[in-house]
Amino acid sequence: MNFVWISFVMVGLGILLFKNVDIAFSTLLNGSEKAIALTLKLWAIYAVWLGILKIVEDTGLNQKIGKLLNPIINKLFGKTDPETHNQIAINITSNLLGMGNACTPSGIKAMKGLDKGSDIATSSMIMLMILNTSSLQILPTTVIGLRVAAGSVDPNNIILPTLIATTVSTLSGILLCKLFEKIKNKKLKRNKKLNNNQANLPPATTNVFK
Repeated sequence: MNFVWISFVMVGLGILLFKNVDIAFSTLLNGSEKAIALTLKLWAIYAVWLGILKIVEDTGLNQKIGKLLNPIINKLFGKTDPETHNQIAINITSNLLGMGNACTPSGIKAMKGLDKGSDIATSSMIMLMILNTSSLQILPTTVIGLRVAAGSVDPNNIILPTLIATTVSTLSGILLCKLFEKIKNKKLKRNKKLNNNQANLPPATTNVFK
């Protein structure tokens, strides 16, 4: 992937140098300046959200959130240990509030808790990945913050479209994950039954006549 991005940059810079040398370096510097400015804005937003999540953990509010989300977590992930359960609850809540990459620490901790050490992604791990990718958002606060920083006239007008889009994507992801999980379980049961039937067959007799 690094090679791909470096290739894009080199090709783009090469075209600029051949077509318009005067604006090549000014464009490069302006792009770098905007990238640094955007990074600082995101840094401030994530610092606030990570601070809030730390307060949630220190005050024990994460356990209350976990109890509130018990039916959903148990339905989607099955039985988990208390710490993993709480991290999943924090991850889901922070996604609902549109915290963006501030959801990553809780997501990593939850993923480690769901890992069975078999080097194979379990259905629960895949479900967590889907929830983080589709990211159901009631309030897309990070995007709203970026729109405010960019000078948007009405930064809140994305709330309804975002809610509709993430609801559809999340429900679709959950349904597909459950569907493929059922298909996988049926296939495993069929193979197990076939193996058991083969094991119960009498040993093959050999022909003693020559």
